Amino acid sequence: MESIMMDKKPHIKPYLYGMLAGFGAISLSIIFFFLIYRFDGFGDAISTLTGILMPFIYGAVIAYLLKPVCNTIESFLRRFIPEKMHGLVNVLSVTLTILFGLLLIYALCMMIIPQLITSVTTLYYTAQRNLAKFVQWANHVEFIENNQQIMDMLNSAYATISTNIDDLIKTRLLPSMQNIVSGAAVGVLNVVTMAKNLIIGIIVAVYMLASRKRFVQQAKLVLYSIFKPRWAELIKEEVKYADKMFGGFINGKIMDSAIIGVLCYIGCLIFKFPSALLVSVIIGVTNVIPFFGPFIGAVPATLLILIQNPIKALWFVLFVLVLQQLDGNVIGPKILGNTTGLSSFWVLFAILLFGGLWGFVGMIVGVPLFAVIYDVIKKLVIYGLKRNKEIDLLQTYHDNFGDPEDDVPVETSASEAPPAETNNL
Repeated sequence: MESIMMDKKPHIKPYLYGMLAGFGAISLSIIFFFLIYRFDGFGDAISTLTGILMPFIYGAVIAYLLKPVCNTIESFLRRFIPEKMHGLVNVLSVTLTILFGLLLIYALCMMIIPQLITSVTTLYYTAQRNLAKFVQWANHVEFIENNQQIMDMLNSAYATISTNIDDLIKTRLLPSMQNIVSGAAVGVLNVVTMAKNLIIGIIVAVYMLASRKRFVQQAKLVLYSIFKPRWAELIKEEVKYADKMFGGFINGKIMDSAIIGVLCYIGCLIFKFPSALLVSVIIGVTNVIPFFGPFIGAVPATLLILIQNPIKALWFVLFVLVLQQLDGNVIGPKILGNTTGLSSFWVLFAILLFGGLWGFVGMIVGVPLFAVIYDVIKKLVIYGLKRNKEIDLLQTYHDNFGDPEDDVPVETSASEAPPAETNNL
């Protein structure tokens, strides 16, 4: 009897595996169907979750940007404070880092906001004065004065506007006041919510900076508890690469944009372009966006100068072209280098793709994010070539298109995983 039961057990396993495989396929199909036909609901759920976690997102971004400063301060303090006072070093480094960030924001606000207010006020009065001059000129043009038909048309239009202005206020403006007030209330609420999230985000950033090493070790424990050591090591190396990519690119781009903004301000003062600080802020902020940033910033800045002085607007366009050439050929490569390893085509693709998905933020993080995705695909391709014993194709590609500084990886056995650092495809 026992032998009969033993003979039946091996036949049960294939059916069990088949049932599990079928159940998994059905489950994945249901999930896929749900994501496709209920995408709006799924998107709303993600938006709600993102809104709830927004303070933590702000805190994570602040902590990530300030992490190099915190590490630098901590390494400096360790030279003077004994190892026994490890906790004090951590507290002091985090405190000084947060103070540095707040003082930097305060100094920027004190330098920029008054000048921006002055520039905007000057721009308003200049535009108003130029408009009045244009109207005065139009009223004294000989062609208009001698053409009774045009004069009658202008007088008729003025009379129509004067007659209907009361009806416009009664029929459209007053009924729309409720919507205007509601929109203003929503705007104020959004500002208050953003301020609340930002304040909580600073507090979250303090905790994340203070516990950054602990979080890294906890993530390592979770990683090695889920994956085998070989794959866990590969994932850890890829995370390090992503951190290097994002940190180097974003921090370098911020520094590069700050230098461009300062140079633009100095140039505007030298050439006496109007609204120098406002224009420089626009150029510096938009320069954070790769590829399209100079063009995006040059358009509104040129329009601002065009309103006040059309001749200087032309000279400003030439000045911006020279400045961007200086940035693209000298300043940018010195600060950033070729950190992403992407060609111009893939940079353009990443900006358009992630900019369409996430807007302004997508344009900034799209390039390093796509660089990480590109690196993962590159390593998988090399691993597949090694497994299929077609690594000679990589050598052929390298000889035709590769960077001369790259080295083709040494061929390994098919059972090995892809290396942590490989060449550019």
